Amino acid sequence: MRSALGCAGLGLLLLLVAGTFDAEPLYVTGAALLLLGAGAMLWIGIGSRGASLGRELTARSVMEEQPLQVRIHAKAGRMPLPPGWIDEPLLPEPVRLAAGRRDARVRIDVTFGRRGRRRLPPPALVLRDPFGLAQRVIGGPATDEVLVLPKLYPVTVTAGGGDSTPAHARASLLAQAETEIDGLRPWREGSPASRIHWQSFARGAGLMERKLISEADSRPLIVLDPRAPAGPEALDAAVRAAGSLAVHFAKRTGCGLLLPGDRRATVIVHDLLAWPAAHVRLALLDDGTGPSLTAAQNRRGLIVYVAARPVDRAPRGLGRTPGGCLVVVPGTLPGRRAVLEVAGCHAYVSGRAGGAAAVAALEGAA
Repeated sequence: MRSALGCAGLGLLLLLVAGTFDAEPLYVTGAALLLLGAGAMLWIGIGSRGASLGRELTARSVMEEQPLQVRIHAKAGRMPLPPGWIDEPLLPEPVRLAAGRRDARVRIDVTFGRRGRRRLPPPALVLRDPFGLAQRVIGGPATDEVLVLPKLYPVTVTAGGGDSTPAHARASLLAQAETEIDGLRPWREGSPASRIHWQSFARGAGLMERKLISEADSRPLIVLDPRAPAGPEALDAAVRAAGSLAVHFAKRTGCGLLLPGDRRATVIVHDLLAWPAAHVRLALLDDGTGPSLTAAQNRRGLIVYVAARPVDRAPRGLGRTPGGCLVVVPGTLPGRRAVLEVAGCHAYVSGRAGGAAAVAALEGAA
């Protein structure tokens, strides 16, 4: 209001000078400036009294590249709104408001290209007269936060058995992985009769039973290692690949997802009840720490090691699992044939011993 106050003060001064020196031409100028300054102050002051500005988000979390709808509502008090604009940081330029409106609504569709927590600065309602003498800024609500979740991509198997492996054979591989024999042990009272190994009993070795691998141990395990990324884009690509693979395997066979800081893998099955919490953790993941590889050792199922940097093999202890091991890296590795592609990352078989098992698991989950 300083400009309006200065204009009114200048007009009053001219009126005093005109009365003192009997300068009649100054009366018109002084009166005009006084009325202009005082009128601007009254118009903006009264028009802004009771005015408010609100912002509403349709969701507090959204996936990358998914539109988020933001609604802004400017409401007048007892008097109609003076001219002005809505200053919203999400818009490239302010939205102008015409004088005399009781309310104004603005709808914005905004998208975010990268995961993470986004803080949206509050908008502002700026009311100003056409001459720019009086201005009142009405602040909007507090800063809003939006969680941007990593986008999920389809998984494409680029190598494997293909048409030469019948569908029933691929299904049997999965069934066999869930009930794979892990040796024999003395029969325990209460064990089902279907586990009794009658061949051992016939050879005189006593009553023995089959020891089966647990279903959770035979499921694929995705291990995410975000350390030393090749760049922010590579880290985001690795996170998207890990999330996409987790959902892909969960819908088919169930899987485990081992994230940095966890001593045990998060088990995700076809109902995806455990997926929302894991999705949030992926959105907030940084490159500070790596996974606990001891939790991924001594497993029977497929291990998928997702790295945020180019590596040609999995760490020690992961590359010699019976179920095979895949290494997923951003981009491609020269001279290597990828067996899987997802979210701009490619998967390669780590080591030769588990190559056939890894391809068989991929064929079964395709």
